[in-house]
Amino acid sequence: MFARFSLPDIPAVSRRTVTAALILGIAGLVGCISFGKPMVGVGACIGLAFGTLNFRLVGASVIKVGKREDENKRRPLALNTLARLGIISVVTVGLLLISFQLGFGVLVGLAVFQLVLLANVARSMMKFGPQGDGLDIDALDGAEPSDDRPGGA
Repeated sequence: MFARFSLPDIPAVSRRTVTAALILGIAGLVGCISFGKPMVGVGACIGLAFGTLNFRLVGASVIKVGKREDENKRRPLALNTLARLGIISVVTVGLLLISFQLGFGVLVGLAVFQLVLLANVARSMMKFGPQGDGLDIDALDGAEPSDDRPGGA
């Protein structure tokens, strides 16, 4: 399934995901403050930041391990992932114990980041269609064609 996912489209997915996370973080903070729950909004921003940081570290880890001469590249990636997710989990549970609203906001922010990332990856995969030949999503919803896919169509 991912074999047809174009490498040049990964920066576009990253850019859209981080931009959406920033917009959602600001909107969530403003919304939570207006409803009298500022700590939930701050927590959501922290969760979105953790998601963004984790996403960036995954990319850096894959590049670093990809340059190694070792035959077994899965083990370093698995250990890196386990360490990152362990740290994020410990910090999140710690914040949840310190302040329920803050910890809950972090959990929501992490979940929202993952949903946004999943939506952006699915959008990019749909653009290339089942054969990788380019299903034009922009044409389906009447928008102007975008330049975030190979060939600039």
